[in-house]
Amino acid sequence: MALLSVTLLYLCPLDFNPITRFSTNPDNTDSSMALKTNAPAASRPAEKLSSHRNREILHIFNTFFHNESTGGILLLVCAVIAVTLASIPGGEWFDRMWETRAGISIGKFSIDMSLRYWVNDALMAIFFFVVGLEIKREMLVGQLSSIKRSALPIVAALGGMLVPAGIYWACNAGNPESITGWGIPMATDIAFAIGILSLLGNRVPPSLKVFLTALAIVDDIGAIIVLAVFYPTHALHLEYIAAAGMILAVLAGFNFLKVKNKYLYIIPGIAMWYFTYLSGIHATIAGVLLAMVIPSKGSINEVRFQSRISLLLEKFKLTSNRQMNVLTSPEQQHIIHSMSTEIKSVDPLLHRLESKLHPIVTFIIMPLFALANAGVALDFSSISSGGLSPVSLGIFLGLLVGKPAGIFLFSFISIKMRLAARPTGVTWKQMASIGMLGGIGFTMSIFINNLAFSSPELVDIGKISILITSASAAVLGLTAMSLSCKGKAPELTAAEILPEETNRIKTDK
Repeated sequence: MALLSVTLLYLCPLDFNPITRFSTNPDNTDSSMALKTNAPAASRPAEKLSSHRNREILHIFNTFFHNESTGGILLLVCAVIAVTLASIPGGEWFDRMWETRAGISIGKFSIDMSLRYWVNDALMAIFFFVVGLEIKREMLVGQLSSIKRSALPIVAALGGMLVPAGIYWACNAGNPESITGWGIPMATDIAFAIGILSLLGNRVPPSLKVFLTALAIVDDIGAIIVLAVFYPTHALHLEYIAAAGMILAVLAGFNFLKVKNKYLYIIPGIAMWYFTYLSGIHATIAGVLLAMVIPSKGSINEVRFQSRISLLLEKFKLTSNRQMNVLTSPEQQHIIHSMSTEIKSVDPLLHRLESKLHPIVTFIIMPLFALANAGVALDFSSISSGGLSPVSLGIFLGLLVGKPAGIFLFSFISIKMRLAARPTGVTWKQMASIGMLGGIGFTMSIFINNLAFSSPELVDIGKISILITSASAAVLGLTAMSLSCKGKAPELTAAEILPEETNRIKTDK
C-alpha cells in the first residue's frame, strides 16, 4: 500500500497546481543566492510569470537551506554527546534512560513503548510527514515539478542508491544475517550535507545547492519505499492495513471536497498512524501517506486575493489619520483581522503545516533521534575482530565510494545522452565533489540499521561504521568542494538557476 501510494504521489500528486503560491513575499530574495533580475525579459507577461515563480521557489529554498544548515550543526552536537556518553565509564545511565517505558491508556485502549521507540516510531512519523510535504511541494512547483527540472536529480539519486546497495550486497553475499543491511548505504542525510555545504558560503553556485537539495529529496523517496517494502517491523496484519487504507481514503475524500480544516486531517492521521503501527509496516510511513492528502491549494485564487487585499488596504488608508498611534483604531483592527483571514485563505494548508513543523523537526525531533540512537561505544575492535567486518566494509565502500560514484556516473551518462542538462554554472569537478557529500548517511542510515539487523552486535557495528564513514565523507566532501569552488560563484538569475527551457531534452544534433 505504501509503495503504491508513494508511486501515485510521484506520478499524479493530488491538487496539482503549477502556479500555486507558497511565499507571501516573493520578492524578498536572499542575497546569499546572488540573484539578479532581468528587466527586458520580465517585461513580457509569460516570461515575467515564470521569473516571478522561480524567485518564489528560490525564496522557499533559501529558508529551507539555511534552516537545514543550522539544524545540521545541532544534529552533530547531539550525536557527539550520545557517542561520548556511551564511550565513557559511568555513561550507561543515558542509554538506560531511553529504555524507560512510557504509555498511554484510555479505557481499554493502551499503547506502551520505550522512550527510544516513542522517538523512532512516533516522533519520526512527524519527521516523515514533513519529508512527505517537502516531496509533494517539490513535485508541484519545485525542482521535481517537470521532466526538464527533475531528470538530473532523479537519475543522480538512482545512481546514488543502486550502486551503494550493490556494493554492500557484494560484500555480504552469502551471509543471511548481514545481507539485510543493503539499505543502509542508500540514504543521504540532507541536514548534514547542506550544513557542510553552507560552510563554503557564496563560493558554491546556487544551482548546485538546488541540485543537492532535489537529489536528497528524491533519495528520501527511495528510502521511504525501501523502508515500507523491505523492512517491516513484524509480520503483516491485513486487517490493520485495511483500516489504515480506509482512513487514507476518507482523507483523500476530504481533499477532493476541498476541506481545509487541519484537525480533520491530523486527528484521523493519528488513527492511521496507530493502525499502521499495528500492521507490521513501519509506523513512520503513515506520516508520508498523510502528507500525500494534505491540500496544496488555497481557498481562494490569487486574482481574488489581490483584489480583496487591495480593497482592504484602501480602506485601511481611508481610516488612517496619518498619525503614529500606540494602538490601531477599532476600524483598522477589523481590517487587519480581515487581511489576516484573506492571507490564511490563499496560503495552502500544505505550506502552513510545513512552515510550522519544519523548525520542530529540525531543532527538536532530529536532535532527540540522534541522542536516542547514535549512542554507541567507539570500540573499534568490534568492527575489525577477525578482519574487517563485512557489514563495516559494505557500509564504508557503499557510502564513501558507491555514493559519489553512482551520483557522478549516472549524472554524467544522462547529460552526455542529452536526457538531462548540467546545472548552470556548475563544473564537472563540482558535480563529482557534491557526490562525496551524498556519502553522509547518518539519520536515515541509522534508522534503517536499527531495523535491518536482529543481532545487537551487528546493530552496534553498523552504527559505528555509519558514524565513521559519514564523518569521513563530510571531511572528504568539504575538502573536494573547497578545491573545486575557488572564489565567489558567478551571479545567476532565477531563470538560470531554475531553467524553464534549458533542461528540455535536446533533439537537435
